[in-house]
Amino acid sequence: MKAPYSLSVAGLILFSVISSAGQSSTYLGFDRNDYPGDANLKTLRQTFSYTGYWLNNPPGSKSNSWTGYRTAVESAGFGFLVLFNGRLYAELKSVAKAQRMGKADALTAVSSARREGFPGGTIIFLDQEQGGRMLSEQKAYILAWVDGVIAAGFRAGIYCSGQVSPDEEHIVTAIDIRQSAGSREITYWAINDACPPSPGCTFPQRAPNPSQSGVDFAEIWQFAQSPRRKDLAGRCTNYSRDANCYPPGTSSAQGLHIDLNSATSPDPSHGRH
Repeated sequence: MKAPYSLSVAGLILFSVISSAGQSSTYLGFDRNDYPGDANLKTLRQTFSYTGYWLNNPPGSKSNSWTGYRTAVESAGFGFLVLFNGRLYAELKSVAKAQRMGKADALTAVSSARREGFPGGTIIFLDQEQGGRMLSEQKAYILAWVDGVIAAGFRAGIYCSGQVSPDEEHIVTAIDIRQSAGSREITYWAINDACPPSPGCTFPQRAPNPSQSGVDFAEIWQFAQSPRRKDLAGRCTNYSRDANCYPPGTSSAQGLHIDLNSATSPDPSHGRH
């Protein structure tokens, strides 16, 4: 059968170049537990395309300072990485309890996202702080949360380790979760702040591709954390003296330390209106 149309060799080359350029576009972003303040948004926007945005209390915090600032962040020109802090293993106790907590937390995440003004279809990332192989209770919690978020009309993502665990099993958490998730559509935000592959606390105009994180299916890569983790990022020598990463246009005296991310979209959660 004759093809309905044909392309010249030059046309194929041009098409390939355009497609490759579109696929390789990357964007620099940041996240931090505390809202940076309205006065700092303009300075941060000069370097970053998007920011993390917490829906509940970040790890180790008793309150959430991001609440109520979605409009200000979007008006400043940022896209979003929408985050929900998940449960630690010690809280789960059993598979049955983990499933119940996952379902309940999914409803809480969706309710908070709607209250903050995020549209349906926004990707909400579950913050999975603990790495290595996920135990049965952890998997039950994660998958119940993912199913609940999707059933409510949002999309699910996971923020988790993309590094090989130091134990004898050498597990990569992102891969372990993906293998357990079946056909569920989940967006992966991988953490790997070891140098290499991380460039450390740097602010390149062309952000590194998330596939360089060691998780080839990751769409977001967190490649620097504040403070620098000595056990994992000890070879990274471009952090500040206090081991934090500070954005251009600020000083360490301001205390505006950040984590750095690369993504394949300027709005990785698709949370803009």
